[in-house]
Amino acid sequence: MSSDSERPGIVHRSDCRVCGRTELERILSLGPSPLANAFLESAGDFAGEAFFPLDLYFCSGCSLLQLLDVVNPEVMFRRYLYVTGTSTTVAEHNQRYADTLCDLLDLAATDLVVDIASNNGSFLQCFRARGVRTLGIEPAVNLAARASAARDLLDRVEYDTIYHEHLSYFSVTSLLRLCERAGLAAVRVDRVHVHGGSLRMYLSRSAVSHAPEVRDLESEERDAGVAAGERYRQFARDVERHRTDLRALLSQLSGNGSRVVGYGAPAKGNTLLNYCGIDSTLLPYTVDKNPLKVGLFTPGTHIPVRDVSALSDQNLLPEYVLILAWNFAEEIMAQQAAHRARGGKFIIPIPEPQVVR
Repeated sequence: MSSDSERPGIVHRSDCRVCGRTELERILSLGPSPLANAFLESAGDFAGEAFFPLDLYFCSGCSLLQLLDVVNPEVMFRRYLYVTGTSTTVAEHNQRYADTLCDLLDLAATDLVVDIASNNGSFLQCFRARGVRTLGIEPAVNLAARASAARDLLDRVEYDTIYHEHLSYFSVTSLLRLCERAGLAAVRVDRVHVHGGSLRMYLSRSAVSHAPEVRDLESEERDAGVAAGERYRQFARDVERHRTDLRALLSQLSGNGSRVVGYGAPAKGNTLLNYCGIDSTLLPYTVDKNPLKVGLFTPGTHIPVRDVSALSDQNLLPEYVLILAWNFAEEIMAQQAAHRARGGKFIIPIPEPQVVR
């Protein structure tokens, strides 16, 4: 990796991580941002909080969206609080994905599945249940100990999926350029809805070329403007409009005396909160099912994280719940039927602020 500047804990890269091109266009700046999973233990930690650039660049050579400011992994993953097993939706997704791979590859007890960035190992448990050997590799020290898609990003204005852990935002087009440099061929691409939309690409060392259906997806992307800078500049304008609209809605509700609280303390939520300038004056608290986050404060905006039971506290009852973990909105609203029954409403922020009555 080449770099043109270095600061404590971060390196600024000057070339594209897929094709090496150095003429890159900065598409979107989300401003100096804290690490999305660097929750704070007390108000005494606020003054010393670290902020890093969070800027998105576009490479016209290979169509890759990427961050060039790379935070030192030892800083980023020193104490990492995202755990994959807290959502029923993710657990079901993991099981379906494991079943697909076991059936497609005819995996047996003699095979080995390696999961890089395995988190707490919940995905690998699906393979172990079928008798397949597993190996998890996880950079987050605390989680490793416990465990011993670009079109959707643009079309749905999912800028909150941009944070320092996510260095690259792939399209089929950019992934194919990467495959070609590595001597691999793409034989299948699945579009899955988890996390707001993702691409799952199957690669082969023996196939001589990309599958025709994969090439068709590449053509569709080019027709949609994914390989051109203007599509990304429009995305930046959409992001700015979204910030204006969301702040206006929350300010209006607050001005009317309505209590709005958050549901979830995901990394994506912290990008949204920091970029939109939403702190405890607009959102007095948020709740989360992950016990590792309860009792802490969100990075940058310093919003207290409470247990989900706070939504039933008669002294804290909100009129509106802003679902920061919007990719699990259906699951969350089903769990919080009591909130709806007493006349409460939900706000889904992405792709545009929407009140669900």
